[in-house]
Amino acid sequence: MRISFISWGVKLKGKQSFFGKTYLNFHPSSIVTIGGNCTFRSSFSSNSIGLKQKCFISAGKNAELFIGNDCGLSGTVINAEKSIIIGNRVFCGANVTICDSDRHPVDAKLRFSNEKGEMGSVVIEDDVWLGMNVVVMKGVCIGKGSVIAANSVVVKNIPRNVVAGGTPAVKLKEIYPNEN
Repeated sequence: MRISFISWGVKLKGKQSFFGKTYLNFHPSSIVTIGGNCTFRSSFSSNSIGLKQKCFISAGKNAELFIGNDCGLSGTVINAEKSIIIGNRVFCGANVTICDSDRHPVDAKLRFSNEKGEMGSVVIEDDVWLGMNVVVMKGVCIGKGSVIAANSVVVKNIPRNVVAGGTPAVKLKEIYPNEN
């Protein structure tokens, strides 16, 4: 897989681990960087919950995608059309999807003419855990140390050090309520 990533022009820092094939699709003008000690689990038996999909990482024209060090992705789909920045030690539970665009416009005429949907940068700060089946949508920041509950849809910013969940995801509780 390292050879495949490099042939697509991805900057790999350190070593990565791959379980099964990770699917890739990058525009030549995109900038993609993946940190060291990241694990990509695409084999259906590589995650004890089981995966419904393989990892699929893509970046469109002039898009930026950065994945920090020590990240774990299990059947994770990431589609950057503008900018997705994932910090260090971010865990993506089984079947997570992260997308910085609507992919298609709401207006049917624009969809039919192949216009792009609205875009907004995504930032996932260090030490975040995205539970299984979480969907992260355009224009959001998930704060450092936060946990997003399984099956949640993140459409608004999530503060640091909280557990958030639901559709749409909202703060449920603080993780460190007695610390500054």
